[in-house]
Amino acid sequence: MSIASDEHAPVTKPKGRTRHELDAIETPLLRDAANWLVVFSGTANVVMQLANRPVAYGVMQSTVDEGNLFKNPHRRARTTLAYIAVCVLGTPAERAAMRKAVNGSHAHVRSDAAAEVAYNAFDPALQKWVAACLYRGSVESYTLVHGQLVDAAAEEYYQQAKVFGTTLQLRAEDWPADLAAFDEYWTSTLAGLEIDERTRAYLMKVVRMEYGPQRLPAWFERLRTRQVAGHLGPDFRRLMRLDWSSDDQRRYDAFNRRMRTLTLLSPRWLREAPLRVPLRDLRRRMAQGRPLL
Repeated sequence: MSIASDEHAPVTKPKGRTRHELDAIETPLLRDAANWLVVFSGTANVVMQLANRPVAYGVMQSTVDEGNLFKNPHRRARTTLAYIAVCVLGTPAERAAMRKAVNGSHAHVRSDAAAEVAYNAFDPALQKWVAACLYRGSVESYTLVHGQLVDAAAEEYYQQAKVFGTTLQLRAEDWPADLAAFDEYWTSTLAGLEIDERTRAYLMKVVRMEYGPQRLPAWFERLRTRQVAGHLGPDFRRLMRLDWSSDDQRRYDAFNRRMRTLTLLSPRWLREAPLRVPLRDLRRRMAQGRPLL
């Protein structure tokens, strides 16, 4: 994933909250990743996840129409944001409820004997990769606003981010034990990734938002493609065969500087709105006994 430019000073703890407020938050560092960049970088995170071939084919061939982006885009967006929201801002009970709901959905996502690529949504290796991508994406959302996480804060953030995996079906011990072990896992897994032509064509449709009611204007499609490519960073841009120039980097950095300023000037309720809204919806569904996904 791309990282913040050098102008962002390293930080070791979240700022601007009292001790009482921090004590009331189970994952305070992870909470500081809750901002609008989670939404803006979401498509890039999908690309990262689907660079793992079985994950890609599990998504592309899934028969669960309710979660199909191209058949139910609003529901897919709602459930994806609700999952991230409950991981970052939710309670243990809410995460347990989400885990149960995801289990029910994933039970139908598995390949048949004749499939070109074997996949099973309960495969711990695939779930680890998905959770790892969510973690890396959250680090980027944090870093672009608050600066680099370093030393003990980086390790603490990583430990808090285990919820991305344990809210799926991963056990805590399935998650790499510490940040050094995660970095080794990430590097070794990245080396074996590939994006075939079928997956690339599917992902470019996602980038171009072809699941929407109408085609994007050409200028907006170019802007969106550049933003997705920027969030992907060089490794995944290479896998997607996306061009990247110094001018692209300059424009991408300028956009993120503006977003950083706006985010830091915003009250917390506005900053966290992209995750607070789906979390409130999830809580209403839980209270009413309605399906979460």
